[in-house]
Amino acid sequence: MTAQTNVPSLLSRTGAVSVLTLAALGGTMLVPGATSEAEAATRAVKALKIAASKEGSPYRWGATGPHRFDCSGLTLYSFKKVGKKLPRTAQQQYNSSRHIAPSQRRKGDLVFFHWGGYVYHVGIYAGRGKIWHSPKTGALVRLERIWSPSVMYGRVS
Repeated sequence: MTAQTNVPSLLSRTGAVSVLTLAALGGTMLVPGATSEAEAATRAVKALKIAASKEGSPYRWGATGPHRFDCSGLTLYSFKKVGKKLPRTAQQQYNSSRHIAPSQRRKGDLVFFHWGGYVYHVGIYAGRGKIWHSPKTGALVRLERIWSPSVMYGRVS
């Protein structure tokens, strides 16, 4: 009998099971409203594709789409289209994301550019050291190599 077949019998005998018991048995616990890692990854890749579809859209400070964007407006718009709500600014998006190590980054993660403790820019990781972003006044949404070592990564869950 596998550990996972034991979990239902534990639940039926005791009426409840602790998270620690589930972990010991290798079971999983579903929390209403929670998103699995696989669902979050799929959603993030879809958000990445939405950002890429906005290639060539002009930058406009404070704009959140659908035709003009600033940096955090592009990330907000892209994730909103896949059902995830992000705060408005790059700093707020950093504060609300799950921070991850550079070695854990994957397509669809947010890339935050910072100076000291201040986050001043955000894009969506596209793989191979590149991001989709809306860079600055006079520029267009584009795919670009990450140009600074002063970046942090966040995952939208």
